[in-house]
Amino acid sequence: AVERISIKFVDHLITANDLWHEKLVERSVARGRATSLMNYPDLEVFTPCGRTRDDDRFVMIYPGSLNWHQGLDIALRAFAMIKDQVPSSEFHIYGTGPALNDLIALARELGLESRVRFAGMLPLREIARVIENADLGVVPKRKNAFGNEAFSTKTLEFMAMGVPVLVSDTKIDTYYFDQSVVRFFRGESIEDLAKQMLELIKDRAAREQLRRAGLMFVQTNSWASKKQEYLDLIDALAIG
Repeated sequence: AVERISIKFVDHLITANDLWHEKLVERSVARGRATSLMNYPDLEVFTPCGRTRDDDRFVMIYPGSLNWHQGLDIALRAFAMIKDQVPSSEFHIYGTGPALNDLIALARELGLESRVRFAGMLPLREIARVIENADLGVVPKRKNAFGNEAFSTKTLEFMAMGVPVLVSDTKIDTYYFDQSVVRFFRGESIEDLAKQMLELIKDRAAREQLRRAGLMFVQTNSWASKKQEYLDLIDALAIG
């Protein structure tokens, strides 16, 4: 009811992904009054400048908000299962949020203090450089009602920076991607996430294939390629 009342006050509705667009069209808004525009990466910020890291570590990274639905506890438990098989591997977490203290405690409980790095929020241009120096991006969202349908912009940011992505097989991610562009794991499965982590750490060719496919995908799915659609919509509304 709140949704329908709110929509009556607007000239046009912009939704953050196609799943939500279809859901809103089915129940609250005419199709002609709604447009789906995702949060695309800005390639003026997220463009590779060249890695500066030169060591033998394998760094996995998660940058973003630290909430329960993001599934970082699942990722830490998965990492704990494979860490001894790859002594050079590390997991770096950038961000803050309500789950931070629990994640720090879990890392300590799992004996990961020397292998997991918790860093705070960084400015956008700085985090872009940090991402570029990572070896694998991890997006371990839970498949609950919100996480299953909310698109994570960091997936496209990883791609834009030439970093292969390991992502939960949520409804929204399987809608936009397939296994040629990202590596899926069974959402909320610690065992499968650990398995896919280990396979990608060991398989340089698979990571390179994902890296190349991601770079190609993001060229047609970025703010640079989509902003004209938004500007045309605003112009049409202003004229109308």
